[in-house]
Amino acid sequence: MSMIRELRAAVRPALRKDNRPGYGFGYERVGAATSSAVVDCGAYLDGRRDTEQLTPAQALRKVRSPEGQGRRGFVWIGLHEPTEEEFSGIAQEYGLHPLAVEDAVHAHQRPKLERYDESLFTVFKTVHYVEHTELTASSEVVETGEVMCFTGRDYIITVRHGGQGSLRALRHRLEDDPELLGKGPSAVLHAIADQTVDGYLAVADAVQDDIDEVEIDVFSDRSGNGKRGGDAGRIYQLKREVLEFKRAVSPLMRPLQTLSERPVRLVDPDIQKYFRDVADHLTRVNEQVLGFDDLLNSILQANLAQATVAQNEDMRKITAWAAIFAVPTMIAGIYGMNFDYMPETDWKYGYPAVLLLIVAICYGIHRGFKRNGWL
Repeated sequence: MSMIRELRAAVRPALRKDNRPGYGFGYERVGAATSSAVVDCGAYLDGRRDTEQLTPAQALRKVRSPEGQGRRGFVWIGLHEPTEEEFSGIAQEYGLHPLAVEDAVHAHQRPKLERYDESLFTVFKTVHYVEHTELTASSEVVETGEVMCFTGRDYIITVRHGGQGSLRALRHRLEDDPELLGKGPSAVLHAIADQTVDGYLAVADAVQDDIDEVEIDVFSDRSGNGKRGGDAGRIYQLKREVLEFKRAVSPLMRPLQTLSERPVRLVDPDIQKYFRDVADHLTRVNEQVLGFDDLLNSILQANLAQATVAQNEDMRKITAWAAIFAVPTMIAGIYGMNFDYMPETDWKYGYPAVLLLIVAICYGIHRGFKRNGWL
């Protein structure tokens, strides 16, 4: 594990270079820990990024200086999968609650909104659709990550886990709109929520295509022999992936309703209106996901019912053929007893007559089963 951390610390600075002014990454030693997990750190005054390359501590001091307070300043720090040592210095500097810090470091949290003294702690589950040429019983359809936000009066700290859900493009887009960014940290929180839910919409459309494909396989006769059916393993795997999608979407309903409907001291009233739109989009996605779950239940039940019907049809055919073959077996068994007095044993045409009788009886039984749909 120590080797992995050293490699990650060596690679990150190369990945974080940006040719835009002000995108530098100063690493400041706070106690015994370094903030090597910092992806970006910027101070914003009146919605515009300060061009200086600042460490988290320097950025906080700048926005809390008389100049920063007079110009509606705040700090936006982005981190990616920090360790406890990497996050402890920032947490101490910004006065983050230990319980929230623990959740942010260890991840695997469900979407939620919690209030801690002078800050809000919000967890978003990011969802990414995994492209595949063919859906199989082991295909991964959705991949999840996490974005956690510490929102204070003059700062927002984002902690990202997983390979998806990058906020770099979002940061650039917000910086191109100083008027919106001038609303403070709650504007960034709304933008992250909006981007996350927009991702849900895209994934829901892609998953709908997979469900349609499975549904066609189950209810269509592709072989032309009157048989329908699909791979139950594929249906079950898709249902598991939809369940993972559901775990990301459904728990977020309540936090967004709180942000959109109830007055929250750290959320600008103008930004709260925008949260209502995000909540509406989330409600739509949630309804879609619940519909996916119910539809897959129905498809799975239909597939199992078709398998049962196919087994019954096979059993009827086996029974019908067994009844047909029972006739020659019975007659041949009787004549195989070699009694002295057997019907027509001394007749010249006795043997072919018995064969014709067997054929006639078998033909009659076959027609009867055919007429009743057993064959």
